[in-house]
Amino acid sequence: MKLNKAFATVALAGSVAAMSAPAMARDTISIVGSSTVYPFATVVAERFGTKTDFATPKLESTGSGGGLKLFCQGIGTQHPDITNASRRMKPSEFDLCQGNGVTDITEFRIGSDGIVIASSKNADNLDITLEQLFLALGKEVPNPENEKELIPNPYKKWNEIDSDLPNVAIRVMGPPPTSGTRDSFNELALQGGCEDLPAVADMSEDDMEAVCQSIREDGAFIEAGENDNLIVQKLIDDKGMYGVFGYSFLEENADRLQAATLNGKVPTAEAIAADEYPVARSLFFYVKKAHIGVIPGMEEYIEEFVSPAAMGPNGYLKSVGLIVPPREALMNLQDKAANMPNLQKDELM
Repeated sequence: MKLNKAFATVALAGSVAAMSAPAMARDTISIVGSSTVYPFATVVAERFGTKTDFATPKLESTGSGGGLKLFCQGIGTQHPDITNASRRMKPSEFDLCQGNGVTDITEFRIGSDGIVIASSKNADNLDITLEQLFLALGKEVPNPENEKELIPNPYKKWNEIDSDLPNVAIRVMGPPPTSGTRDSFNELALQGGCEDLPAVADMSEDDMEAVCQSIREDGAFIEAGENDNLIVQKLIDDKGMYGVFGYSFLEENADRLQAATLNGKVPTAEAIAADEYPVARSLFFYVKKAHIGVIPGMEEYIEEFVSPAAMGPNGYLKSVGLIVPPREALMNLQDKAANMPNLQKDELM
């Protein structure tokens, strides 16, 4: 059995090497993807590089969508080995991988995160519903004089939506469409506040999604690129601005920023882990199995990421803001790391 496995590994390495030409061989793990997962993966990579004889993995923050696109381009050393994502892989992305020969993929759900609406501690804090948030940022919203009719968003200030909200211009900085945070925000926050409105009640699922997940383009929403730290800095400098990013960045800047209350819930680690906070989401990374045994250290990096030292109740990832999985889920991750089961498309449907 071990001999067969060895032959299989040699054959796989040969096939990857052949497909890699003319790319140079490399001995460093290449990781792309989510800016939200990036800080956690960076900590793991640095620990891994320090405590083992393997090179510290190279990470690029490309956004979830951008990372999955790169990951799915093919097999070979010119392509990434692992991609991080702040949302689950889409069926269409799975198909892209399969079509390019990336047929064996293992998925790891590494924990939870929440998306917050934050501002400077010197700003007027928001206490809003998801419906009010959609009315502030949706491209088309119900006509105030006819709730079943959609019109281009007319609201310029928060208090035009509700007199209890701040009398300041609606200006929100957030991630671009390539970001998993943007995908999750659109789905969980905007559509969550839109789908029960009379104006979309009779729409097909696709039409409703198109309306509910479209953000206004008149300057009220400002795309910041794949850099949550830039959003944080803008909020500190501008008390009239609000920002959208992952909960971990709020924790890192808790002395300078405050989070909005959404549907009566303040984002806390406990509320996010319990799915009580309305804009909570899962974080993932995806492994290209064909590169294991070819790129040195991949198995060991994965083992480090899902180890109790990293993701246990007192692990170092918890200390930097990851909402770690419960004990049973962590044990399942460790079993997955040992067996590397293939992701199936029907799991994504």
